[in-house]
Amino acid sequence: MASTILSARLSRGIASAAVAGTGVGLYYMYMRSIVHADSGAPRRVFGSGPAFVSLELESTQVVNHNTKRLRFKFPEPDAVSGLTLTSALLTYSWPKGSTLPVVRPYTPIKDLDEPGALELLVKRYPNGKQSTHLHSLQPGDSLRFITRIPGYKWEPNKHSEIMLIAGGAGITPAYQLIRGILRNPDDHTKITLVFGVNTDADLLLRKEFEDYEARFPGRFNVTYTVSQPADNSPFRRGYVTKELLKQVAPHSNDCKVFVCGPPPMENALVGSRREPGILEELGYRKDQIHKF
Repeated sequence: MASTILSARLSRGIASAAVAGTGVGLYYMYMRSIVHADSGAPRRVFGSGPAFVSLELESTQVVNHNTKRLRFKFPEPDAVSGLTLTSALLTYSWPKGSTLPVVRPYTPIKDLDEPGALELLVKRYPNGKQSTHLHSLQPGDSLRFITRIPGYKWEPNKHSEIMLIAGGAGITPAYQLIRGILRNPDDHTKITLVFGVNTDADLLLRKEFEDYEARFPGRFNVTYTVSQPADNSPFRRGYVTKELLKQVAPHSNDCKVFVCGPPPMENALVGSRREPGILEELGYRKDQIHKF
């Protein structure tokens, strides 16, 4: 009985918070629309404050056995995201059968200044409530976005070169940064990407990376490593290890290293307060390492 009462109170509390948050969000969106109308500039869907915006799913594309590419359109066709490089978005939903709402961050993968829409690359996990919900969406359905999550403050040419180490779905923030750098004619940063996955099919965005290697020889380099490669796979078998990084990692004093992947991989690379990680053992300072 007590647990039932507590559950009811908790549900009412969450609902009240959601209503209050929606009210604040609508007021904030109204004030932004006035500023946008006065300025004549394209509306930025995600500014410096909360967005509380619901975006309609325009299209879906199956990428592999557990990953989809989802395109959400903005309220106005000339609106832009307003995001900066290394930003993510906090999403909100109340999946069917879930006791509580679910909030999860996702990283857009299209050009951040592209008008009209944004795209997410979403991997579905067996027990992932939000990823399962997103995979169930059909064109015409909507998803609520709460706010942007700013990341590392990127400045063109701040580092002569960078290394990005990604595992699985952790490739999306790495791809967003790579795409942004290579699209900027004034940014000459050299890029090394190390991408570890379970199977060949998990090498997301491989076509895009191959295109970058062809267009930017000597400036963009990618190394793949697959723990369970297919028979006759052209890719290296194994994990992201100290031995692999010794072979491919740049060693300039101003190289910045970005890491994003499953917690065990991140822990092995970055280490802890008590024990150094692989990157420190290779000579990288703590201030050179950033976890997305």
